Amino acid sequence: MAGHSKFKNIMHRKGAQDKKRSAMFSKLSREITVAAKMGLPDPDMNPRLRLAVNAAKAQSMPKDNIQRAIDKAAAAGGEDYEEIRYEGYGPGGIALIVEALTDNRNRTATNVRTAFSKNGGNLGASGAVSHGFDRMGLITYPASAGDEEKVLEAAMEAGAEDIESTEDGHDIWTSMEDLHAVAGALEKTLGEAESVKLAWRPQVKVDVAEADAQSLFKLIDALDDDDDVQTVWGNYEVSDAVMEKLG
Repeated sequence: MAGHSKFKNIMHRKGAQDKKRSAMFSKLSREITVAAKMGLPDPDMNPRLRLAVNAAKAQSMPKDNIQRAIDKAAAAGGEDYEEIRYEGYGPGGIALIVEALTDNRNRTATNVRTAFSKNGGNLGASGAVSHGFDRMGLITYPASAGDEEKVLEAAMEAGAEDIESTEDGHDIWTSMEDLHAVAGALEKTLGEAESVKLAWRPQVKVDVAEADAQSLFKLIDALDDDDDVQTVWGNYEVSDAVMEKLG
């Protein structure tokens, strides 16, 4: 399984689900506000806002919360968030890309650096690892959308570039430019996607040794727990045998 999919599994097995849900809604709201402020406050006219709203809906975020986040963009005196990308290495040399939205660059940089250093990682300079990833569109469907053959046929007809299927679901990859068109075509054949977003896809995946896996998961959890961090991407792959040992 790819890094981002494994990351979802980590989130699911963590406790305090209500707290996690609240934190997730906060991050989704921040992205919606930033997207609305950068363009028109209409999802139909603002591709980035449409992605943000769809992501929020996929997590069952209430419509009122979504609308408040959009309205916040036009409010006088609202927060101004800056987009920052951090790059570094986790345990075992795993490459990680951390995307953040922050109103305090110094605070976020300190928190991210601390998370790396306390969990066996090293924060690198801009561009340290992103050259090993491709910026692409990612459309995710649950396993219930159909078997691999059905989803593959639909994805190819829609103009997707690649598909990865596991027992957990289907990851459909597109170029950045084709993301919305492919997502729209797939919705007609497979229904509404679980998520539609821009992603960092590793060019080469690295198997994580059992000795490094737990530390890596702790690092990713520490980053995810930071309010400013929106997404963590990695080039790691963890075998089922290692996951079973970690419980």
